[in-house]
Amino acid sequence: MECSISSTGLQGCGTVLRLVRNSSMSPSCCEVRDKNFRLFASRKLRNREACGKKLIRVCVLLSNNFADGESQSARRQDMPARETEAIILKTFPLGEADRLVSFLGRSSGRLRGVASGARRLKNRYGSTLEILSHVQLWYVERETRDLVRIQQCELLESFHRAQSDYGLSTGLALISEVSERVLPEQEVAEPMFRLLLLAAREVERRGSWQLPLAYFAFWTVRLGGWLPPLDRCAECGTGFGEHPGIHSSQSPGLLCENCRKPGMRPLSKRGRELAEVFAGKKLDQIELAGDLAKPLNELREAALSWIEFHTERRLQTREFLETT
Repeated sequence: MECSISSTGLQGCGTVLRLVRNSSMSPSCCEVRDKNFRLFASRKLRNREACGKKLIRVCVLLSNNFADGESQSARRQDMPARETEAIILKTFPLGEADRLVSFLGRSSGRLRGVASGARRLKNRYGSTLEILSHVQLWYVERETRDLVRIQQCELLESFHRAQSDYGLSTGLALISEVSERVLPEQEVAEPMFRLLLLAAREVERRGSWQLPLAYFAFWTVRLGGWLPPLDRCAECGTGFGEHPGIHSSQSPGLLCENCRKPGMRPLSKRGRELAEVFAGKKLDQIELAGDLAKPLNELREAALSWIEFHTERRLQTREFLETT
């Protein structure tokens, strides 16, 4: 580039000098003009050469930056997507068109990710992001970000009947909230995954949330290591015998009549016996008589109270169970 600029400039200078020499000016004037013109032409050439060098430097810098950007984008595109079997716990609106999805992966634990465009009328997710849906999920995880990017989601098992019914969906919502509270992020929890899937299937099959929710709450307390002794008082050690134990969300165990505090609820002997049944049988093998409805509710409320005590937060959907 520098050579082309110099040669072009010199050719122009020679042409002008020839015209000046052939003119009718005196020799002294021609020499002065010739000298001034050469100084002027040399300055111009130096300026052009400097501009050419700067232009070359700028081009080199731009090409290097472009190459770096291409390599970084290639690294982002080449990042492989991870695949896991998952259960959708909750979804939240994010921006105008996206959703924030909380899910429990069988091999990844509980994670939160962004489903781009999930709130649009036409989206690639369909009904796969409904609460407690059993799905196969592909996502991309980056070290510098807390949220993963959900790329694809395929429905393995849908619980449409329970999801579309208000009463049944209330039970599913409480199961989802309990899972959100007790499960730590990015820790594999295979027993809780199987428990969640079993509870959702039984709510769908039975058309009722009473037994599946009580079973789920009891086993959540047991898997968390929070199940207190059910045969004696947690404070004085007195055995209950035929008398009920007393519980509340302010206490980690059952209390006797002498140690009870205001606002506590009872857990009868039949309710404690029902806990032994839950500990020894799978949910799909349990069929209860109608007269066990009250002990079932007592056991469920006791388990939910212990969950609230250990998570130190009230369950928001718990109060809606009474309306269903």
